[in-house]
Amino acid sequence: MESSQQSPFDKAMSRYQSGAQATELIKDFELITASAPNQAAGWTCLAWLQLLCDQNEEALRSARIAVKLNGQDPQARINLSLALLETKSKGVRDHIEFVQRALLVVPELEQEIRNSIEDGLERKSDWKALLKVKAWLEF
Repeated sequence: MESSQQSPFDKAMSRYQSGAQATELIKDFELITASAPNQAAGWTCLAWLQLLCDQNEEALRSARIAVKLNGQDPQARINLSLALLETKSKGVRDHIEFVQRALLVVPELEQEIRNSIEDGLERKSDWKALLKVKAWLEF
């Protein structure tokens, strides 16, 4: 598929996967969520980028929207858990337990979640909240 035919979401994801800095992509995902506010994946990605950039209050808002739109997405739940930890808010356990149950039911998700955690630690090696989540998920 030519890049001119890719959606803004796909273009932004490709840039992220090619190593673009989170700070470079936040505006893209803010535009994506503004133009498609019911697209949970856009909010999930925006929350992740905001967490990487230490925009924790913004990430908490974005992650809550992502989970509200798609409560079945383990990555959205992980992002919300991270945002709750970073803002010293309550409710982390419920989301971690949801992810643990999801991994039992759909073991194929484990590699995807592992990759996400590894990516986060590569981009932000001192991310204490992510190290806690990783330990809780026993990765």
